[in-house]
Amino acid sequence: MPRIKAITTGSIPSFLDVILNFAESDTSATLVTQDTWPTQLAAKDFTEVDNNVTRHVPFELDQKDWNGMIMHYLGLDHIGHKSGPRSPHMVPKHREMDAIVEQVYQAIQTKEHLTSTLLVLCGDHGMNDAGNHGGSAPGETSPALVFMSPKLKAISFGNSCPIEKQPDEYQYYSVVEQSDIAPTLAGLLGFPVPLNNLGVFIPDFLRFWPETERVALMARNAQQVLRIVQTTFPDTSFDKLTDTTGCVDPASDALELTCRWTAVQALFKDGEESSEDKIRLLTEFLQAAQRILSSAASNYDVSKLQLGLTVVAMACGFAVASLVAQGEESSSIWTVVLALGYGTMMFASSFVEEEHHFWYWVTCGWLTWLYLKLSQKDLTIAKAHPWYPAILLAINRIIRRWNQTGQKHAGEPDIAKTFFPSHRMLLWVLVSITILDLARRLVWHGSKVSRLSGILSLLLCLLVFAFKVTFTIADAPELLFEIPHKIWKPLEGTPLVTQARTVFAGITVFMLFNMYRGLQRKLGSCKTFPDIAWTLHDLLTLFLIMQTRVTNIPLYLLLYTELHVIDALDMRADEITLTSIIFQYVTFFASGGSNAISSIDLSNAYNGISGYNVAAVGFLTFVSNWAGPIWWASATNLLLLDKSSQRRLEKYLRHIALLTTFTASSLFFVMLACTILRTHLFIWTVFSPKYLYSMAWSLGQHLAVNVTIGGLLFWIGSADAL
Repeated sequence: MPRIKAITTGSIPSFLDVILNFAESDTSATLVTQDTWPTQLAAKDFTEVDNNVTRHVPFELDQKDWNGMIMHYLGLDHIGHKSGPRSPHMVPKHREMDAIVEQVYQAIQTKEHLTSTLLVLCGDHGMNDAGNHGGSAPGETSPALVFMSPKLKAISFGNSCPIEKQPDEYQYYSVVEQSDIAPTLAGLLGFPVPLNNLGVFIPDFLRFWPETERVALMARNAQQVLRIVQTTFPDTSFDKLTDTTGCVDPASDALELTCRWTAVQALFKDGEESSEDKIRLLTEFLQAAQRILSSAASNYDVSKLQLGLTVVAMACGFAVASLVAQGEESSSIWTVVLALGYGTMMFASSFVEEEHHFWYWVTCGWLTWLYLKLSQKDLTIAKAHPWYPAILLAINRIIRRWNQTGQKHAGEPDIAKTFFPSHRMLLWVLVSITILDLARRLVWHGSKVSRLSGILSLLLCLLVFAFKVTFTIADAPELLFEIPHKIWKPLEGTPLVTQARTVFAGITVFMLFNMYRGLQRKLGSCKTFPDIAWTLHDLLTLFLIMQTRVTNIPLYLLLYTELHVIDALDMRADEITLTSIIFQYVTFFASGGSNAISSIDLSNAYNGISGYNVAAVGFLTFVSNWAGPIWWASATNLLLLDKSSQRRLEKYLRHIALLTTFTASSLFFVMLACTILRTHLFIWTVFSPKYLYSMAWSLGQHLAVNVTIGGLLFWIGSADAL
């Protein structure tokens, strides 16, 4: 919706508009027959959502009771998000859209009541090689715009079509800003320019008016923008510039606009210049104002920014002081080095966009150091073979190719989006093995309580598998083509909401039961239920699988393998913590995450929800995107609990102190980068989204998951070692 705001109002959308784009509860603007997130996400066949628009077109074209029609087609967007711009569905969908354009244009040509109709064909955004949008790549920020009407022949000199490929792949005849559409349409329709418009009337349409009216039209546009300029620079007088020597190389944006407006006023007072000169100066003023005001769309309260930095710096200082008080160990130094390296990277937009490479490199370095450390030990007394880190390196080499992310290589071949769609049977074999392995764990732990508990655990896993199949039927039926239809046919039409609620209720009951037995054991009234921590971890994994894309489910097999290898290594508690930090970030990016708003996965945000609920959708969205880090937060508790019971609380507090040190320092560097680079070209497309992600990591992953939920699970799980 932010770009639609620019198209319809001519104003520059703020970063808050991007955030509110996910809030269905914001109903301040709607389009007729446009469904909101739940229905849009359910239209996975790429046709239903467009057919809901197309079926109204012939009837409406015959009617005379409307002045404007908005047709919002989403099929191309869905195809891009699902399988990228090179999807085999793209060409047929473009042909379908061509047919719609032809139908409308022919109606304009042949129907008398449509002879003065203007057809505007435009996209509100493009897409990158992965099919996403919201970043700063040329493919994302260069949507097409075409004006069509038989009456345009009177002012058009004609353009060759098609034209040869241009050096800039996305620029053809001319380039305008999206905000220019609103004042242009207002002028063509005889409406006033929108109040907060920053757009410039597209000059090509001025030929519709006589020369004197052309100047008046552009002057009204300039006067409207001037009011915004005066509000933005209240200390500048735009009517009293006497010394123009500074206009050769203006020292400030305000001076540049003052000089340009002074030149406009001088030309009008002179009265002898041609209309073309007046229009040229007015256009130059408008374009300069548009450029400057677009980059200064926000007023920064630097004192509050500095206050935020001070608070986070104090939190970081307290965390470091806590580490020093507990005694220095080598991993503390590693944590500081990691935080400094990470923080330095936050001042470069390319590094922010490609952050996953940093974590992949760090993983290699850390595991190599562990190998060197183990290789120096006497193998006769070592608890693990020094080649164990090499096993972890091999697994991480596979994990890092699971989902290509970032900006530069987002569309490159990977396992989830390239290999599995071509090897669907293998995908479902791995999904089945993953869920069966989890069922084995739960049944083994559950049967220690009662046979019924083990049976119910198996049933719960089967329900999860059934839900993922049913969800795939609706979300990505192409992944089931090689699976015999008779296997999954009984699941067709089964309500997803009912299935999801049943599974969530089962997982919740089992978790509460295990936590209750853990409390009983901790209080000494129950001595017969070991492995509580492992049971809770497996139940959490089952919930995370519910919130994971089907192509990412086999990742949990690799994560469990890594967990057992790490458990076999002779690692200190603080080394486990540092490994946890690294692996949390690695799995986030390997699952398809990035620092771009466009990579937020909403496909599982409505599991079990029939209507919009901001708390429930927000929670499920967070879990869907942070499933890997949440899994490692729980797995870290298992590794810490496996250590000797001596000084367990002290080691856990040090674990939290190390996590807090890295989290606070990384947040500080991100905030510092956003403050220093607040006028940077990519502040809204790169650095501000990174700040939002940092807040999610700090408040969601660290405070809510690592500290609160992790602390509770550690406390309950510690009953096993009593």
